[in-house]
This record gives sequence, C-alpha cells and structure tokens, in this order.
Amino acid sequence: MPPRLNVISGPWKNTGFSVAAPLSIGSDPSNAVRLEDPAVAPHHCLITEVSGSFTLRDLDSPAGTFVNGIPVSERILAFGDQISIGDSSFLFLLEATAAAESRPVELDEQVEFSLSAQQLKPEDLLYMHPESLAALPPAVRLARTLSTLLKISSALGSMRDIDSLQWQLLAMLFDVIPAERGAILLVDPSTGEFSAPIAWDRAAGPDHPVHLSRILAQRVIEERIAVLDCASPRDPASAPGGASPAPGLSLLCVPLAIPTQSLGLIYLDTRNPATRFSSDDLQLLSAIAGLASVAIENARQFERLGSENQRLRAEVQLQHDMIGRGPRMCQVYQFIERVAPSDSTVLILGESGTGKELASRAIHLNSPRKSHPFVALNCAALTETLLESELFGHERGAFTSAVSQKKGLLEVAEGGTVFLDEVAELPPTLQAKLLRVLQEREFVRLGGTSSIKLNVRFIAATNKDLQRAVAEEKFRLDLFYRLNVVSLTMPALREHPEDIPLLTDQFVSRYSARSNRKVRGLSPAARACLAQYDWPGNIRELENAIERAVVIGNSDFILPEDLPDALRDRALPVSESAANFHDAVREVKKRLILTALEQSQGSFTQAAKLLGLHPNYLHRLVSNLDLKATLKNAAKHS
Repeated sequence: MPPRLNVISGPWKNTGFSVAAPLSIGSDPSNAVRLEDPAVAPHHCLITEVSGSFTLRDLDSPAGTFVNGIPVSERILAFGDQISIGDSSFLFLLEATAAAESRPVELDEQVEFSLSAQQLKPEDLLYMHPESLAALPPAVRLARTLSTLLKISSALGSMRDIDSLQWQLLAMLFDVIPAERGAILLVDPSTGEFSAPIAWDRAAGPDHPVHLSRILAQRVIEERIAVLDCASPRDPASAPGGASPAPGLSLLCVPLAIPTQSLGLIYLDTRNPATRFSSDDLQLLSAIAGLASVAIENARQFERLGSENQRLRAEVQLQHDMIGRGPRMCQVYQFIERVAPSDSTVLILGESGTGKELASRAIHLNSPRKSHPFVALNCAALTETLLESELFGHERGAFTSAVSQKKGLLEVAEGGTVFLDEVAELPPTLQAKLLRVLQEREFVRLGGTSSIKLNVRFIAATNKDLQRAVAEEKFRLDLFYRLNVVSLTMPALREHPEDIPLLTDQFVSRYSARSNRKVRGLSPAARACLAQYDWPGNIRELENAIERAVVIGNSDFILPEDLPDALRDRALPVSESAANFHDAVREVKKRLILTALEQSQGSFTQAAKLLGLHPNYLHRLVSNLDLKATLKNAAKHS
C-alpha cells in the first residue's frame, strides 16, 4: 500500500493524499497537491520513490520546505515526519504492506451464478442461532467445526493489522475448507469500490489471478447473502441473462458485514470433483465471516485511532516548534539538522526568551532518540538537595523525607535526552557529580552504593557567559569543556526582526482561540510599535504582549493602546514625518474625547455611547492619552 500525507493544518486540513510517487506539491494547478498560498512556489517540492524509500526534494522554493521544523533541500522521509510547506503541514504515514505479494482479483463481467445455486440470508445461518445446533451433522463434525471456530476467533481477535489479518484468515480457511483458490475483497468506505484484494491460487501460485464474477460480488455485498454454487461438469444450469459459471466449478461467496455496513466478501472455489463444497461448508464459512467481520472492523478502528493519535501528537508538537524563516533562524535549523543525528553533548547559549528549550526539543525530535523520553530540568528552580534528588534519585532513608526509593530524571530519560536549563546555576558539588556522569556514563542514587549505567544524550543551556563564570571560578573548567562539545547561540529577536510578523500572527491565532475571541490581526500602528521595539525579553516578551493585547482588547484588530505601556514607552524613535502624523492623530483623539465628555456632562458611560466605544476602553484611552489631569482641572473650574 502507498504511504499517505495526512493534512494537519492549512486549507486541506483533516484530509489526506495517497503518495503515488512522483508527487508534486505547489501552487500551480498542474501539481498533484495544489496549495493556494502566497508562500508556496508554483513548483515547490517533489516526493519521489527509489527502491521503496520516499525522498522529499525542495525545488529551490523561496520560502523553503521544512521537515520536523528543519529546512531541507533533500530528505528521505520516515514514518511520522512532519512536513511544513507555507501555512500547510502534513504527516507522512506509511501504511501497512501485505505479508506476501499476489496479483489482484480479476472481476469478470459475464459470469454470475446458476439458478440452482444455494443462497442463504443472515437469518438462515445455523451458527448464528444456538438453538439450531441440534440440526447440525453428527457429533464428530460438530466438535471439529466448533474447534475451528474457536481457533479462528482466538487468532483473529489478537490481530490489529488488516493486511496480516486477511492473509492469516485465508490461510486458516484453506486448512478447514477444501478450496483450490481463495480471495478476500474489502470495500473502501469512501468510494464503495473494492480495494486491496488478497488472493491466492494454491495450484498455479501467486502469479495466477483468481477470477470472480463482478455481478456475484455486488449481489453478495448489497443483499448480504451467502452463496453456494456447484455447476455440473456436463450440464451447467442456465443463469439469468444467458451467462453461466464454468463447468465443474464449485464456489462459495459470503459477505463480510457488521450491522451498520458491508465490509467486503470472502470467495472460495474448486474444480476438483472429489472436494465439491456442501451446505455445511457454506454454513461454516458464513460463521467464520461473522467472526472475521468483527475482527476487521476492530482493526480498522485501531488503525484510525493510531492515525488520529499521530495527527493530534503532531498538532500539539507544532505549537512548540520554532517559528521563523529569516537568515539567522535558517542557520539555527541547519545546525540542528547537522548535530541531531549524533549523540554529542550540545551547549545552547542565548538571552532569556530566545527559545533555547525549543531548540533542544527540535534536536531530540530529529535524532534517533525521538521515540524515547525528553526530560527537562531547570537547574535554577530548586535547592541543592532537591536538585540532586530530582537529577539522580534517592534511596529510601537517604534523608528525612525520603520514605521510599525514587528514580531520578536521569533514569526516567533512559535512551532519550536530558535537557539541563540554566546549567550555570548548578552548585559546585553538583557540578562535580555531573562531570562524572558525563565522563563515566554512570551515577549513584542519593544514599545509594551501587552504580547505575546510563544511556542518554545531554543538552545544556544557559543565558550566562560561561567563560566569564569559569574565569571567576564559579563554574568548573573541565565541566565547561565536557558540555561545550558543540555549541549553538540562539539569536535575539532584535537580530531577526523580519520574523516578528510571523511570530505575531501565530500568537494572535493561538490566544484568540484560547480566549474565544475573533481577532483578525494587528492594526498598522500596532505593527509599527512592534517593529520599533528592541525586545529585551525576546520571543517570550512578544508572546506575553500579544496574549495581553488579545485578552484586554475590544476591537477586531489589536491597537497600540492594547499593547503594554513599557513597549510603547521604550519603542525606538520614529521618523519626523511619522511622528507628526501620530501626534496629529493623538490630538484628534483627545479633542473627540473631551468634546464627548463635555456633552455628556462628565458621564463616561454616556460619552462612550456618543463615541461608539466600550466604557472600559474609554477609561483606558483617557489614561493612555494623559487626559486625567486635564479632566481634573476642568472639574475644578466648573
């Protein structure tokens, strides 16, 4: 089965595309997947297949193609990879392949079945009615039949892969029913057509197709009837429309169905006159089909839940991915792509709020350890004793409150990644213990005596100058060398201001959804304020500012008055012409407010109605425009 691209964001969200390589993606109508997005090039990227491996290649697009948050020029795709193209994100899923290869079933248009064929409706099936068991053949055959049903029920109930389930079912059917050929056809719920047939000819081998009447298949599916047809070798009965089955052919065809829908059918046939099918075979196959229908539907539900789980995990992860496509951020992505596959310790430097933990998560997600835990610890958040206990764990009785043994984060992260944030704040004693862990890859729990082997990758981060800390003897030089194997400096937001609009739009979308408000974006004046600010708190400060503006704002757009006062006060100076324009607008606002308050005799509620504003917003405007003193003086003289 070909892999799929499940769309988790963008205009095609909650849909999917089958990857029939080569698969082209772009804004041009000639692409297999067309994305109407200004950030998407006419021919943006291409997915090709070589020897069963699928490769994503960027076609020198201006905005780039991202896999797991990293810009790539060419990348071999793996199950669960997240592909971002413009505003659209996809999840690459490999569907299960069949356990063996066979040619598909050939549906013949002519042959149906003879007039003498036995047809059973669901109410005619003996195995569906316990009270009818007395009418079955002798005890020996009954015991064998019930044993077969129990065996098949146990085997099918534990399987979760549909393709494997069908092959196992076909093999078990050949063990209990003397068929020469067999096939299982499932109905695609979205199209109503047969898809992914499983078929086998025991005599001719897998290269020989199994023939099945299309009319017979459709009647079995639509009417949910089970059919037994044994055409005579000499005088085949005449079928409706003049068609008749091949002489000497004995066939069984039963539906796979649950109460709410038809799932497909099972088909068996033989030409051996010594093993012609009987009514007992029809009853047995119908009973097996009832068990198989439940197993197939359960497997489908399991696969759907698995895909949904992957999609939801991807959406959650996307909220934590780094955002930015400027040159500085592209350098960060390229660094992550180079170092992620290795196990080398990484030291991430940068100011507070630049996204050091997000970078560490991106390294983990693009590493061979991505299926194992990612554990983060803030070294500045705990006291020395608690920090040691959290990191290494402790034995029972190691200290007063240690009433039981506890595993530390190093043990919890086994096989994965440990992220040590604010590593410069580690006390000297813990610096020595961490150095030993990095050197020996083993540790001892607090209060313990035996060493525990460790298999984790370390990533450390700090906003301090570690070299200065070493010079001031506040940080061990040997530990600095162990941590600084490869280092990354996260750029401050003022170093890549071209990414502010992209970050702002993401935060507006996120917090307007959380606040149940419909905010369309920022006004030009508010965007100008953001562009003029130097952002000492970096991305974290920008996120907090947007969240505040979304919560307290009243209009469809975020206005400068909705932004924090510190941001407006500390914004860089604008040009003289822009300053004159903003001053003029400010004066007009003042006059309008003062006039409205004068007409309403100082009532803020009435003045707000005259201006078409909310009273709370009017109070905030009065404060922001420094009108409180003017209003007080006016009140004194009145």
